[in-house]
Amino acid sequence: MTTSSKHPETIGLHGGDYRSDSTTTSVAVPIYQTTSYQFNNTDHAANLFALKEFGNIYTRIMNPTVDVLEKRVAALEGGVAALAVGSGQAASAFCIQNLCKAGDNIVASTDLYGGTVNLFKNTLKDQGIEVRFADPIDPKNFEKLTDDKTRGYYGETCPNPYLRIFPIKE
Repeated sequence: MTTSSKHPETIGLHGGDYRSDSTTTSVAVPIYQTTSYQFNNTDHAANLFALKEFGNIYTRIMNPTVDVLEKRVAALEGGVAALAVGSGQAASAFCIQNLCKAGDNIVASTDLYGGTVNLFKNTLKDQGIEVRFADPIDPKNFEKLTDDKTRGYYGETCPNPYLRIFPIKE
């Protein structure tokens, strides 16, 4: 059962399908600090790993605490699902790797965190994804580098180390 409330505060607290812990009846979401899960038998494990059956396999793949967070974020955003990752770098990589394939490009701000620059100049390049860099001082610089293979624009709102605010509205 999901909440039917339209209030973001209620959705943030009760969105998704978590209502209470079946063992303790606690309404607070427990923090599962586990890496592995019990399988009913070898067939159950095989079905989980083959994605024939839904369930917990290993906490880096899915964790019950993170599952509640993802469902609540999806409810807050009006989406069908959400993905929580461990860092901004993971979010950036997942986003671009899902938008682009080899031969595609993105246009990115020159004002970026060093780890992002490394991702763009090395990892994505090795995957055949071109990253074109534009000075964000003038948003027209992004337009000049755009072509039919451009799949997105990338900017960091307040990048380290420059801390210059990215002109999102423009």
